[in-house]
Amino acid sequence: MSAPAPSPLTVVAAEPLPRQDEVLTDAALAFVAELHRRFTPRRDELLARRSERRAEIARTSTLDFLPETAAIRADDSWKVAPAPAALNDRRVEITGPTDRKMTINALNSGARVWLADFEDASAPTWENVVLGQLHLIDAYTRRIDFTDPASGKAYALKPADELATVVTRPRGWHLNERHLQLDGVPVPGALVDFGLYFFHNAQRLIDLGKGPYFYLPKTESHLEARLWNDVFVFAQDYVGIPQGTIRATVLIETITAAYEMEEILYELRDHASGLNAGRWDYLFSLVKNFRDGGPRFVLPDRNAVTMTAPFMRAYTELLVRTCHKRGAHAIGGMAAFIPSRRDPEVNKVAFEKVKADKDREAHDGFDGSWVAHPDLVPIAMASFDAVLGDRPNQKERLREDVSVTADELIAVDSLDAKPTYEGLRNAVAVGIRYIEAWLRGTGAVAIFNLMEDAATAEISRSQIWQWINADVVFENGEHATPDLARKLAAEELTAIRAEIGDEAFEAGRWQQAHDLLLQVSLDQDYADFLTLPAYEQLG
Repeated sequence: MSAPAPSPLTVVAAEPLPRQDEVLTDAALAFVAELHRRFTPRRDELLARRSERRAEIARTSTLDFLPETAAIRADDSWKVAPAPAALNDRRVEITGPTDRKMTINALNSGARVWLADFEDASAPTWENVVLGQLHLIDAYTRRIDFTDPASGKAYALKPADELATVVTRPRGWHLNERHLQLDGVPVPGALVDFGLYFFHNAQRLIDLGKGPYFYLPKTESHLEARLWNDVFVFAQDYVGIPQGTIRATVLIETITAAYEMEEILYELRDHASGLNAGRWDYLFSLVKNFRDGGPRFVLPDRNAVTMTAPFMRAYTELLVRTCHKRGAHAIGGMAAFIPSRRDPEVNKVAFEKVKADKDREAHDGFDGSWVAHPDLVPIAMASFDAVLGDRPNQKERLREDVSVTADELIAVDSLDAKPTYEGLRNAVAVGIRYIEAWLRGTGAVAIFNLMEDAATAEISRSQIWQWINADVVFENGEHATPDLARKLAAEELTAIRAEIGDEAFEAGRWQQAHDLLLQVSLDQDYADFLTLPAYEQLG
């Protein structure tokens, strides 16, 4: 008697989408179901471990490099696998969601890499999850075009040798996909995004001279990197491609991961491509983990925490040294400015700041960096061209002059800046405006000339929470209190209504966004991720 067939995945409470059958094939869903059966139990254990580690940080108010992995750090003999040709030169990378227009514009942007984002720049509506996959398939088969209904402008791909290499970012381990379930249990969004993309495109990408490349977000430990590595090994065997075909770049955007950079590269060494310095999520993670650590961990306004802050400098220099010691790429942070079509003076000042930031990264030894808008590609490219010339990277710069202690990574009080009243107002304004767009299904949002994503909302609500719980006194003598946050939020709603008009205001989800921001900013029980309660309200 043969064994019963495994249960199939079920699509739950989702309206059918055009061409979804091209993505949700029986074979692709069987692969995702197998990923879920094999790896979700370990994912669940690792999420529980996050909570245990956070409790330990609350008890000790400190972090250190792991004693149990000291031998890995001390062993100078190991390196990550050599970079494939398509990922050897990463001097400028553009980021953005996988909607149809962005897919074409990002591939055509002149950047060497496009981070095709199913994570922070994409609100995980079922439409975005499924059609984003379809757009990537269409791009690789050159079946993609787009005509803007408002302007009538047509978009089409440039020749293949002019297109950016795609590095896809799935959702973090903490998020589930409620619309795909196995026996009533939601599949982790990370496995859905990775599984569908890998299954449909791995061989196709190999045939194009590239491969299935990934950015791994929100990693908090080398054990989470080990889980990803095991997923990769299984996936490559499943579809019959060589081990090491997958390459992964890990975002070091949590404070705990900053203490395990070498171990993370070691776990992924056959599949590792590099590490990236992700600024806003890193600061959010600092606040989240040290939120009860007292005044020395209180961050000033987010815009005052530049990459030249001593504790941020320690983090980025350690990242470059770690990557180059192990033969991996070091990728710098985001230039989030959105050029204004109306104000050339704003552009001039912003472009100078972007240039200074990219010049610093290139001179520090980074091999590439991120931008959020095609107009910034030439600026970042010039900064890296000036340092790299014809070389694809500068991994030979080992930065052996860098020495970073455990304490320096969390020396928030080394920064000579304080929270301000205007900083609180900005956090409230940006938080409401971003969450409203996210609830409507848009994850990358231009706000006050910056391209904001979910990491922005996380640092905004975290700063509101931290300042209130630390009883911060602003320069005007006002205390950070729940009532002050409510007052500023009410004023912001009034200002938005006046700005966009009654009809547009009523058609949006402004009150809901206002309420959700205050919920996650004022609740004593700090939510691990804003996107968890927000996902319950997502259409």
